[in-house]
Order: sequence, then structure tokens, then C-alpha cells
Amino acid sequence: DKMKNKKIEKRINDSNKDYEYIVSFPHIGNYYVPIYNLLNHLVDKNKVKVLMPKRITDNTIMYGAKCSPDFACLPFKYNMGNYIESLENGANVLIQAGGGCRYGYYYEVQEQILKDMGYNFTFIPLVDENGMNVLNVYEKFKILNGKLKFKKFCYYFLLGFKMIYILDEIETYMRNNFTYQVGEDKYTKIHQELLRDMLNINNFYELRKLNVKYKKRIKEIILKQDNKNDIKIGIVGELFTSMEPNSSFFLEKELNKLNCKVKRYTTVTYLLFQKGFAEKKIMKRASSYIKYHLGADGPESVAHTLELIDQGYDGIIHIKPFGCSPEINAMPILQKISLEKNIPIMYLTFDEQTSATGIKTRIEAFYDMLKMKKENILDGNLNKEEKEVKKESLEISEDVKTKLQTQT
Repeated sequence: DKMKNKKIEKRINDSNKDYEYIVSFPHIGNYYVPIYNLLNHLVDKNKVKVLMPKRITDNTIMYGAKCSPDFACLPFKYNMGNYIESLENGANVLIQAGGGCRYGYYYEVQEQILKDMGYNFTFIPLVDENGMNVLNVYEKFKILNGKLKFKKFCYYFLLGFKMIYILDEIETYMRNNFTYQVGEDKYTKIHQELLRDMLNINNFYELRKLNVKYKKRIKEIILKQDNKNDIKIGIVGELFTSMEPNSSFFLEKELNKLNCKVKRYTTVTYLLFQKGFAEKKIMKRASSYIKYHLGADGPESVAHTLELIDQGYDGIIHIKPFGCSPEINAMPILQKISLEKNIPIMYLTFDEQTSATGIKTRIEAFYDMLKMKKENILDGNLNKEEKEVKKESLEISEDVKTKLQTQT
């Protein structure tokens, strides 16, 4: 193992020795693709190499949790794990973009911890005590490219934002229709090809062609009609656990396996371009239950829960990392909504000690409960003749089952 590690270390050092800077960033969902593309266009490629962060795994959270305070939230620990993996692979510049809650103040703590561990690097926070200012961000990127023109900086930032918008649009369509595909799953393959092609986008013309191509492909897939018996589940809660699938043990994928229709609101497009404009509307929708802003995504959790109930969803899953104050504030309000509106809400909290098996068991139990509840409601709406037909079919099924057991 030591010999193998030395060979890996030598290979990394050899591949990185010609670069003055090797820059990396934390991983979150599939947004690493537009971020990686953006950085590759902005840096001086003769002096700077962009290092793709590793996908988040169990090792990532293990590394992050080992060097993080216990009280820090899960995104802090995941990002720390990402930073350690990148630094071990040769990175000497780390970029952090975050804010909206106490996470916006974490970058100084993260930098100090990593430097106390002996790592030598430059830390570039895109959001600091002054917020995110375009000119400040431009000046920070000039560290990675002294010749970077402001016009080029703006062009590729806008291109990156457009890539995020298209990615969110296509992923939202696939998420809403995943369970309605006729035949085998085709969305997953298309999605993987989309991410691969996005890495090589150079301008708005290429991006427009890619957008047309993949929207055409996903809409060519034949979908079955919406069935009143289908279970629909909405996901609300904290942004990181909503957008990074590994942090919630691939919650959406597990629900899709159960043939649930899944909806979630939180995307980078929503956070960057829609949340600010919708804040008054959100507070108005939730005004029956909250008078003041709960912080971060708390008000959205309340407002979106009410919206999902109005849209006829069967159940809600509220997700958050351990210790997330805004979401903890939202939970008693959601419990009140659950009682008053007769809507089941399940609360999932994630940290480094959460068991994937335990989460999966709870999801399956929640689904079974929603299915039984829905069947009881539908049975209550049947007329006398329909109830007799259903009763006979159930009796036949039980009779067949008994015969098969006897034969066995």
C-alpha cells in the first residue's frame, strides 16, 4: 500500500509540476460541470490547472468530520472532505462560494483548520463579509489570470449561469417525469451524456445547440398518463441536502424506485434568480403560520409545503443537516400544518453517523403508509357496485394465493 501511494503521489506531482496554481472547489450535485467549465475559460492555462473535485463518497464525509467541530453542520464537513481530497491531489488554490446562513462565515474557520493541518494553499472566498460583488470577484479571479479582461470575465460568467439554468431545466423535467417512462429508464443515459457534453461548451451558440438537442431527446421519450393511484411526494428543506444526492443517501432515486412522482423546488437557478424576487410572495403564502423570516430556507419550507398540499401531493419529506437552525425553526410549524391539513410529513436529519439502511427503511415505511391512506380514500369514493367488483377481485386474488401456497 505504501509503494502504491508513493507511485500515485509521484504521478500527481509529475502532472502538476509545470503549474504555478492548481485550483479546485467543493462538489455539489451536478453543478461541478458548469463550475469546472467556467474556471477553465477564466484561468491562464499556461500557469493554472483546474482540478476536478472528486465525487462525494463515504470517504469524503469521513475526512471532513474528522477535522471539523462536532457542532458544525453537514455541508461544512462535506466541503472540508472535498478540500482535503483536492489538496492531497495537488491543489494549492481553493475556491468557496456560499452564504445565506451561518455557512457564509465558515470560510475563515475552514481555512484556519486546513492550515493548522499543515496544508499550504491560497483560499478564495467568492462571498465574504461584503457579500458577492462582481468587481470583487473579478479581482479575485485575476489571481488566476493576470491578463483576464473584465469583458471576458462577464461573458463566461453569464455563459456559466446559462449552463446552470439549462441543466436545472432539463433535470427538473426528468425528475417530474421519471416514473412515467414507458419501458426501461432512458433518462439516466441521456443525463450522463448531457453532463459530458456540457464540459466542452465554449460559447452561447454551442450551448444553444446543446439545449435544443437534449430537450428534443427527453421529450421524444414516451410517457404514460398520470394515474390517480400514483403516489406524489414533495421534498422541502435545506439547500445542500436537497441538491447534493449523496448527502441525503440518494433520496430522490430511492423514491423513484418505488414509482413515486417527486418534486423539489431548490435548485441553483431558484436560489440565484428566483428566490430574491419571490421572497415577499413566499412570506405572504406562509403568513398564516409565520410572522417573521426564519432565516435561510426556513420560510420556503413552510410556503412550499402549503403549495404542495394545494397541488394534491400525498406526502412531504422535510430534509436537513444536523444542527441547521432555520430548518429546526420550521419543523414545529410544519408539524402544525401536518395536523391541520391532514398531510403526512416525514422529517429526515443527516449527519456523518446517519445510516443509509435506516433512511431507506423509513422511506419505504412512509411510502407504504401513503399508499394505504390513498387506497382508503379512493375506496371511500367508490360507489356500491364498484366496491363489490373490487371485493370480488380481492377474494379471487386471495383464493389463487392460497392454492399456490398449498401447491408449494
